[in-house]
Amino acid sequence: MRTWLKNLREEKGLTQLELAELSNVERTTYASIEQGRRNPSVANAMRIAEVLDVEWTIFFDPEVRVSTQ
Repeated sequence: MRTWLKNLREEKGLTQLELAELSNVERTTYASIEQGRRNPSVANAMRIAEVLDVEWTIFFDPEVRVSTQ
């Protein structure tokens, strides 16, 4: 699971459905990305990152550590 992604989404007060709609990504696709079962395409990473106000490359960094304070 991408805990950092779930934490960022929750900090924004968004459900998976709301984030998916705002980023124009299917909810099932977003859920799979958040659960770590699927890697996003570059286009989807860019759209999700824009909504969450983070760099899109975060999805492809195996060492990512996002502070949620």
